[in-house]
Order: sequence, then structure tokens, then C-alpha cells
Amino acid sequence: MATSGGGLPIGRVAETTGLSVHALRFFEREGLFLREIPRTSGGQRLFEESDVDWLVLCNRLRASGMPITVIKEFARLVRLGPGNEPERLALLEEHERAVREKIADLEANLAVIQGKVSAYRRHVRAGTAAGVWAPEAQGRIS
Repeated sequence: MATSGGGLPIGRVAETTGLSVHALRFFEREGLFLREIPRTSGGQRLFEESDVDWLVLCNRLRASGMPITVIKEFARLVRLGPGNEPERLALLEEHERAVREKIADLEANLAVIQGKVSAYRRHVRAGTAAGVWAPEAQGRIS
């Protein structure tokens, strides 16, 4: 996957991570990488496998709802090196709590949907589906 110069070009990193080239440039502009991304004499960015690994983590954090500002702060703390692990842990624990809350909300939503699916299945099988959820259905919600 590496180029002959030892680095990965931005297109290859985009392919590997599923992020667009535009997103990778945004990450760089926003200071989300753990190091300055070096460039060839022609200006082409050269990423390392560790940059790709970091991007995969950032992508997961972002996809799970972590705001860019928090990812940026996490990256800043990591770049500072040892000694701030409790702060990093606090950021991750807070995000974990938020994700668990979202999962609980989604599970509650799923339970309601599953109940509706079951009710509709019963009505469809019994041939009583006509009028289910009809506004004139005596104020009853099925």
C-alpha cells in the first residue's frame, strides 16, 4: 500500500478509510492529525499507517456522535504526549456515556417499532388490517 517513497498518497488513504479526499484535507486543516503530514517536493501529502489508524479511530468517534471540537481536543491532548491521560480518559468516558444513552434511546424506539410490527402482522394474518391506524378508529392507536 505504501508508495516507493515510503508514504501513502491521499487517494490511497481515502480509499482505505472511506473518507473523501476533501474530508482528509479538512481533518488536516482542523488540526485533527497527531502530526504534521509531510509532503513530497511536489506538494503531495504522504501519510503513514499510523495516520490511517488514527483516522479510522476519528471516523468511528465522529460516526458515533463525538463533535469535531472534542475530537480536536482529544488529538491535541494526544499530541502533547504523556501526562494528560486522565483528561483523555475523561473525554472518552463522557463520549461512551453519551453513546450508551443513544443506544438506550434507540432500543426504546426499536421496542415500540417491534410492537407495531407484531400488531400489524397479527392484523394482516387475521385479515383485520383494514382500518388499523385509521383516524376514525374510535381514538384508538394501534
